[in-house]
Amino acid sequence: MLGSLLNRVALVTGSGKRLGRAVAIGLAEQGADVVIHYRSSETEAREAVAEIEKLGRRSVALQADLAQVSELPQLFQKVQANFGRLDILVNSAANFLQTEFASTTEKVWDASLDTNLKAVFFCCQAAAPLLKKSNGAIINFADIGGILGWPGFIPHSISKAGIIMLTRCLAKELAPGIRVNAIAPGTITMPGDLPELEADFVKLAPLHRSGRPNDIVAAVSYLASAGFVTGQVLVVDGGRTL
Repeated sequence: MLGSLLNRVALVTGSGKRLGRAVAIGLAEQGADVVIHYRSSETEAREAVAEIEKLGRRSVALQADLAQVSELPQLFQKVQANFGRLDILVNSAANFLQTEFASTTEKVWDASLDTNLKAVFFCCQAAAPLLKKSNGAIINFADIGGILGWPGFIPHSISKAGIIMLTRCLAKELAPGIRVNAIAPGTITMPGDLPELEADFVKLAPLHRSGRPNDIVAAVSYLASAGFVTGQVLVVDGGRTL
């Protein structure tokens, strides 16, 4: 039987907008108090806080540039100060940088790896003392680019493949006190996305549709509560990777 999220405290990185925000609000709907992390989307983050508070849950917006490792201790100190605990860390903050092989620069490479991989490792490191106290859970966001490999997105694909191996390593390193899993979404259609992106995915996915935010919220909720699951990558892609 899955555990309840009632009164658990979750930090969702990059949750001021888009999929991170949907995950944060979805966790609040299931009874969690939620820390909204943002880098530059302060207005959207505060709107997300207000939406969560309307659900009767506690929330706060905290700013940090996750690629700057020196900022992370203060982020988690603020979580401790506001809530006294942390039960769930969802590492959803990421970028998605397109670059052709021949024109890939060191700047693009570093931007992909720093945000998508380095920041996740050091967030996990900084969060671990709090999560150990609560027998908590970490949920990392990979994506199917880390499984299939996408020409035109090589640094991105490498960063997400790194998330998969990082998840497996941390599941061993942090057991038994902290469970660590990952989600690898396929195309998730968000308001304002280009229709051609969805159409291309639909042609290749056996379920003949793209994902919706609720599909990812359900996956996060499962991994947050599944007490006998660690070191796994839950692919949520309508069968695309088949």
